[in-house]
Amino acid sequence: METLFRIAADATVCFHMTYVLFVVLGQAAVMLGAVCGWNWIRNTTFRLLHLLAISVVAVESWLNITCPLTTLEKHFRAKSGATSYDGDFIANAVHDALFIECEPWVFTTMYSMFGLAVLATLFACPPRAFTQNRQASGPLSNATSET
Repeated sequence: METLFRIAADATVCFHMTYVLFVVLGQAAVMLGAVCGWNWIRNTTFRLLHLLAISVVAVESWLNITCPLTTLEKHFRAKSGATSYDGDFIANAVHDALFIECEPWVFTTMYSMFGLAVLATLFACPPRAFTQNRQASGPLSNATSET
């Protein structure tokens, strides 16, 4: 049973990293796509899920709520009897990349600023649903127009 809890903990930390990558790489893709004229970045579902993902992180930080994925991973590690990371290389690498040491206010500031950047790109390069039946305007209007 301990092995199953260790696997569950490793899977949780990998999912956590996927969440982080969705937020970070999603924003990079939107910004690059605005410049390169990629239409897929204007997908409304993608953009709203992206905004929701960073909003959840920012609100948790403002309210001093520990991320539920972190709590779940710690629970699984405790149930597996693990006191440190002696498992898989990938799980260790992902964990080390996710959990850096900084003062809490640093994370709150980073999450808030990143959330504002995501929100700004909603206006600079709006999703299709936001621009339907409306003239595109602004500096990125040529890069985001439908062809």
